[in-house]
This record gives sequence, structure tokens and C-alpha cells, in this order.
Amino acid sequence: MTWSDVADLTLLNWDTVKGIVKAHLAKDYGKPVLRGVRYLGIDEIHLGKKKRFYTIVIDLEDGRILWVKPGRGKTALGAFWPRLRLAKARIQAVALDMSGAYWSAVLEHLPGVALVFDTFHILMLMNERLDDLRRQMVREAEGPLKLQIKGTRFLLLRHPEDLTGDQIPRLDQALRLNEPLLLGWYLKEELGELWNQPSRAQMRAFLNDWCHKADQSGIGQMRKMAKTLRTHASGILAYADHPLTSAKLEGINNTIKTLTKRSYGFHDENFFILRLLSLHHAKYKLLG
Repeated sequence: MTWSDVADLTLLNWDTVKGIVKAHLAKDYGKPVLRGVRYLGIDEIHLGKKKRFYTIVIDLEDGRILWVKPGRGKTALGAFWPRLRLAKARIQAVALDMSGAYWSAVLEHLPGVALVFDTFHILMLMNERLDDLRRQMVREAEGPLKLQIKGTRFLLLRHPEDLTGDQIPRLDQALRLNEPLLLGWYLKEELGELWNQPSRAQMRAFLNDWCHKADQSGIGQMRKMAKTLRTHASGILAYADHPLTSAKLEGINNTIKTLTKRSYGFHDENFFILRLLSLHHAKYKLLG
């Protein structure tokens, strides 16, 4: 039932119903248990036209949201570290993107813990580099070639197995007509195999070989990507010892966006945070 239905049925004020629910959420979920947590995922989510950012920390093993705070970067995690120390949690690894603000905070407060740079964010960055290359090709091309390249963004960024029968010839034609785009696309597809290597040594050899190919391609965007991967190599190769991704975080982010749309936003930020902390029970726990 909606709160309005409950208010009508019980003859209570709508704010009273909300207050009861908020008190219940605060009691059950206001202070998530951190003892026993071993693997953390850290990410940010953007909500609303007011450009509100929230930093979210989850337990990668059971999917619980452990921390939600407005803002992004190091300051949004400030009060989380003392709580983690008080709980005496023995964190083994943290999965996050390559944002310097987050991993510098982890290194400061969890020295010795493995940093694992997330596969999804690395491949997303590679897609951005490829899209930059495509836009450059559009600016430099003329006539029919310009139109053929301009309409390939969606095809370039999708996995080949996800393309339909009529899309594959269009992609092949665009790649044949422009060699830099072809090289960039092959490098993008090859990079995805990095995380399928059976050992850390083989991952390192694969990464070095890929970066060498990117440098030899002569394409500025690919060289830039190779430089980024070399800079963050230790966090990328840590996947061999701790095969973690932020896939659960991405799923939670989508759930949060859906929740926000269904509720037409939240005017009470504390209540919004409590709703997020209770998301892992939303499907099977009866409330009331």
C-alpha cells in the first residue's frame, strides 16, 4: 500500500505514517554491521538535474550498501573509515574506478589493502577514447564517407555478438573505409581479453603487448589509453589475485535511479539514505 492508503485506512496523518516508517528504517538499517566485511566496492552516482552526487560503498560479497553520503571524492568517505576501524573489519581488497580521489583515500586509510580497478570503468574509458577517434574522423572526412562514419557510434561501442545481421555489414563497411577507426576497434575488442588471462604474469605480458600495439598504431587516442593503463597497471593486474568487479554497484545504481524516478525525488535526504541502506531487503522483507 502507498503511505496515502495507509493514512486513509488508519486515520493517521501522512507525515505520521512517514515518521513511523523512517523510525523503523533507522532502527534496522541506520548503522550497517561492518564486522566480517572483506571486500568493498566504492563508486559515485549522479542523481537529478541539480547535479547531486552521492558516494556509495557496498559489501561486494552480499551486496549490502554500507555507506551513503552526499558528495564525491575523499571528503564523502571521511566518517566511514573510523566506523570501519571500530568494527575491526579485515578488508582484503577494494574495487573502484581509476578516480584518484577514491583510491588515494583507500591507500591512506587501508594501507596494504589491494586496489582493484574495475573492468567496467576501464572498458567504458576505452569506449570513450574510440568515440573521440570517431568524432575526429567525422570532422576530417568529406562527402559520403563523413555520413557513413557519423552513423557508426552505436555499432562501434557494442559487442560484436550483440549486433544484428543488418548491422554487421554497416560496421564492416565503415571500418574498411577508415584504417585508424579499424585499428581502434580491434584494439578495443582485444583489450576485453585482458581479464581472461589465467595468471598475473600472463595478464602483465598481455597488457604490455597491448600498450605496445597502441603506441605503434600512431593514433593519439590509443596512445593516451596506453599511458593510462600503464599508470594504473598495479590496480589492473590486482584482478588476478582478487577477481572483483563493481557489477553489483552498477546494478544498485540502476535500482537507485529507478527508485528516485518512482518517488519523484526525495525531499528528506536522511530518509532517502535510509531507503538506500535497506535496498538489499526490499524484495523479500515484509515491513510493518
